[in-house]
Amino acid sequence: MKAVYFLVAIAIVMIFFMVELFGPFLKAIFVSVLLTVATSTLTLYLEKRLKNKGLAVSVMTIGLASLFFLPILYCIFSFANFFNQVDQQTLIKNLNDIKVYAENFSTNISFLNDLLTNITSKLDVAKTVQDILSISAYLGTNSAKFMIDMIMILVFFFFFTLYSTSIANFLKDLLPIKREDSAILFSESSNVMTVVLYSILVTAIFEGFLFGFFLTFFGYDGLLFGVLYGFASLIPVIGGVIMWLPIAIYEATTNSFTNALIIAIYSILVISVIADTFIKPMIIKYINKKVVKKPTSMNELLIFFSIVAGLSTFGFWGMIIGPAMVTFFISIMQLLKKYSDDFKEQVSYHD
Repeated sequence: MKAVYFLVAIAIVMIFFMVELFGPFLKAIFVSVLLTVATSTLTLYLEKRLKNKGLAVSVMTIGLASLFFLPILYCIFSFANFFNQVDQQTLIKNLNDIKVYAENFSTNISFLNDLLTNITSKLDVAKTVQDILSISAYLGTNSAKFMIDMIMILVFFFFFTLYSTSIANFLKDLLPIKREDSAILFSESSNVMTVVLYSILVTAIFEGFLFGFFLTFFGYDGLLFGVLYGFASLIPVIGGVIMWLPIAIYEATTNSFTNALIIAIYSILVISVIADTFIKPMIIKYINKKVVKKPTSMNELLIFFSIVAGLSTFGFWGMIIGPAMVTFFISIMQLLKKYSDDFKEQVSYHD
């Protein structure tokens, strides 16, 4: 038995045990690796300016923590304060008003009458209020889990970024392909990850600002709802709807139907259509050309749809995982084509 086969067999066995050992942390490790790749350009820029890699990596880690931790913490404390002040009887009265409004509204529109009547007849207002109040416990549990995941991701991110050069060189030497080909593979993945991360952050902040700033004119906490809309905008198709629709319904039943209509039209037309459908691909294209060192060859629409597919399949972190998988697949296919062409040339040369 050749030594290389023995080593490969041992490596496969050890990989299995390593996966078992680090199973609970695999998602955090994978996401932190992708974040390291995505922020590599900015990290190198900070390293040149600060003249210290450790300091540059620390600044990047604190920056990522601020982008994710602070908004989530603000939302948690705001919701905790809200649920502590909720008057259960008032909430029941408001929900009953909404139920009556929906029943009266359905009588004027024949094709909605049966649907809304069926929904309202099954609605138990008292139980619904209990479910709403229990959301606080659900949010607390899931927020705590999310925060733990974030801490693990930040820890792995710090060390992966700090030793990124050594890790990248090791992987390039380990891969059974030419070093220049492995460099191309890593470069393309890095470029796409950079475009994805920055475009997601910019569009989430932009759409969150548009929604939060607009709601301040109606007396709402613009910062809270802006942050919530920013995170909700990451959910494909219905992300924006789950934010503006409850507010519109609340306005229609408690304040003004005109306010509800204005909020709905603004959210659909300005944010969902103009900002999300037209401006978002433009932001991706701009970042691709201006921010990354070498613009990626991956089409902007393909990046956009890979983000949507990733979010649908893998949840929150799918916004990074989806494009990474698509990019890696395309890069592998391009390298396969290159090696296939080289093989054909060799065959034709010998013939």
